[in-house]
Amino acid sequence: MTVTVLVVDDNPVVREALRGFLDADGATRVVGEAGNGQEALALALRHRPDVTLLDHRMPIADGLSIVTELARLTAVLTLTSDASPAVIGSMLRGGARGYLVHGQFDPPELLRAVLAVAGGQGWLSPVAASVATSALRSQGDAERGRAAFGLTDRERDVLDLLSAGLSNAAIAGRLRLTEKTVKNHLYNIFTKLRVSSRTEAVVRWAGPFDS
Repeated sequence: MTVTVLVVDDNPVVREALRGFLDADGATRVVGEAGNGQEALALALRHRPDVTLLDHRMPIADGLSIVTELARLTAVLTLTSDASPAVIGSMLRGGARGYLVHGQFDPPELLRAVLAVAGGQGWLSPVAASVATSALRSQGDAERGRAAFGLTDRERDVLDLLSAGLSNAAIAGRLRLTEKTVKNHLYNIFTKLRVSSRTEAVVRWAGPFDS
């Protein structure tokens, strides 16, 4: 059965190259292209592709801001030049099944990744696998330390998205809250973490965890 693919990247040259390779293979077929996250969600709803190749950095709505919603419609394989641990972790936590970094894979590996993700498996480039492994190793200590702050589940959700670089408006959209509610949560978070700025809150949340 042919695997249908949606290509999401703000660079038309990249989209054309991906379409040319995937359409020529025979096992995969591109059913749409999008240059930003807004277009991606609309096309995913229309075509319900098996796999979506999702860039991180895009105008209007970037990959991080839509990955959770997109992952409800299609299997997401992040395909981007950003190899930062924060972005990799955020995309995987958001629901992406795989993460490939430009320059670290060849066309045959891309095809294997698409087919694997379509089949319900995960696929990580070496740098993404390293980040995921490190995150698993440190998760236990981090969670024990963060518990000392006494944040509610919703406050933790807000702070996680703040740490991923989202604005108040983007956090509100992701969590289906009003911006006023997000601001109230941030006020409570700042109080519990004993900080006075967004940057301080992110650093405090990241550790060390001495309350």
